[in-house]
Amino acid sequence: MVDYPFAAISEAFASPESWCEALLLHLNVKYCQAGMRGERTLLSVAIGKKIEQPLDETYRVEFTYSVTASTPEYMAVGLYAKKGPLGTRNYNIALEFIGLEGARAFLHVRYSYGYGVLAGLAMRIYLATSGQSKVGFTTVGGENGQPPHLVKGVRGALERNAMRYYLAIDAYLGAAATPAPERFDESLERWFTATERYAPQLHEVERDAYVTMKRREYLRQQVLP
Repeated sequence: MVDYPFAAISEAFASPESWCEALLLHLNVKYCQAGMRGERTLLSVAIGKKIEQPLDETYRVEFTYSVTASTPEYMAVGLYAKKGPLGTRNYNIALEFIGLEGARAFLHVRYSYGYGVLAGLAMRIYLATSGQSKVGFTTVGGENGQPPHLVKGVRGALERNAMRYYLAIDAYLGAAATPAPERFDESLERWFTATERYAPQLHEVERDAYVTMKRREYLRQQVLP
């Protein structure tokens, strides 16, 4: 549930450019530009590490943007990419909004992808090294003598990423009323503050490093095609 009028949400995410503003808040998104190819609306997105990187060291993913349903009280919008980095495939980021009373809306975010041998190997290496201690949001266990604990592994990684995208959307919407010159900085502050509420899952960098990196990426995005 989010405290924004349905009309404001549907207007914002009917624009592919708004998606780019929101996606760039995510640590791993380094660049995003909307464009057309024939009758298709595309988002060209650069995916990288959680540190500053030149674009030629990132992976470029091409998402098809589509509004799959739109009524006065319901909207569904999706991004789909057939190919991703390291052999990943079938990326799907989907939003559903339902208008509620009191200038609020119900927001449902879906995030999924598939992977082959190379991506599976990369995931196993990550989960055995830097991702070994990272957790998701779902509590599992509590049976067969196993104490309840937060999920790890692939499911934990998916949950962390889905939450980062959700918080990016929420931060973008929350900053929408801020005057344009300060709007992006406001969305950065909102995103970082929100992620710190879930520090065991989402903390990766310090605030100053995050804000500095994202400001530079935002400026780069304004001048590159």
